[in-house]
Amino acid sequence: MKPARRLVALAAAVLLATAGCAGAESGSSGPIVVGSVNALSGAATFPEASQAAKAVFDAANASGGVNGRQIQYKALDDKGDPAGAAAAAREVVGRDEAVALVGSSSLIECEINNKYYEQQKILSIQGIGVDPACFSSPNIAPVNVGPYHDMTLTLLYGSETLKLDDICALLEIAGNTLPSYQAAIDEWSAITGKKLKYLDATVPYGGSDYTSYIVKARNAGCKAITVNPVEPDSIGQLKAAAAQGWNDVTWLLLTSVYSENYAKAITNAGAGVYVPAEFYPFTDATSPQNKDWRELMMKNGIPLTSFSQGGYLAAKYFLDVVKGISGDISRESVTKALREMKPISDPMVGTPYVFGPGKAHHDNTSGWPIKLASGTNKWELVANDWLRIPKK
Repeated sequence: MKPARRLVALAAAVLLATAGCAGAESGSSGPIVVGSVNALSGAATFPEASQAAKAVFDAANASGGVNGRQIQYKALDDKGDPAGAAAAAREVVGRDEAVALVGSSSLIECEINNKYYEQQKILSIQGIGVDPACFSSPNIAPVNVGPYHDMTLTLLYGSETLKLDDICALLEIAGNTLPSYQAAIDEWSAITGKKLKYLDATVPYGGSDYTSYIVKARNAGCKAITVNPVEPDSIGQLKAAAAQGWNDVTWLLLTSVYSENYAKAITNAGAGVYVPAEFYPFTDATSPQNKDWRELMMKNGIPLTSFSQGGYLAAKYFLDVVKGISGDISRESVTKALREMKPISDPMVGTPYVFGPGKAHHDNTSGWPIKLASGTNKWELVANDWLRIPKK
């Protein structure tokens, strides 16, 4: 080889080596990309979860980040649409190469994306898990109780604490959720040896008039009713009961109606609306359990809701785990750390959080009982400790 060619070859080798070193350095010192897929627009929205997660990450970045690296959080909108959910996941996982998903909150995204997450070997710490796939996938572990354990808890409180008989269920079924709700009811029956007096699984979401469903339940002899409604539906159901003069029925509802706006809208709650809050009740304004969360949310103008509690906790759990990683923080190392993590306890929840190696993740089994009474327009605590589903 001629001297000139040797010099060119040597220069090329040096450039390649330098480029390789630069790439490795940027990989270990650049931003840590974390994503989430959320219902930010559409018929039912849950923006608070991803907003809360971002607030946690922003605070961490302001304090130096994780091992000197900043977290770049990308919250994408699935618009409540299956195609939108699939596209959002592929953007943040495939194109942006996120190391994990944290704080997602959507009605459909678990069902749409859980197999894709398995293929891409990425894990999701769901802020609010809703659909059944959120709780049956090896790669998704929600921080919240979820509507199915929530139903078991509300039934347990009604039958075992309030000592109610003749409990009935009016279920609003979307997609493939009926088997999961039936399993929740069956779990209550297995624990207590009791059965529902009446069940109607044909109640519509967004119904214009619930009178016929209320009349059937009353005629069936129901003294308490468990429902899985969104807020507007529940308001319509309580108004229908009041219009029929049915003021001695007890409502055993889910965290989906736990908000200050719902409380303000209810004048006649019959014999009371009872809910097992998935996190420590946020309406207890002086609680030390919620102090740090409350201060961060108020600082960032984020609504105080169960959804923001879920997003906040998801981000906190992620940071706790990632800060313990030695070496590069990558999708592979984050996945390994979450699979091998030890349970994390937090006063905002009654069950320690762990992702772990399981094929399914439905481990949060605690709720804090609260009540909304007629004429108060305020939620009140009705327990001094967590209500828990007994271990099998």
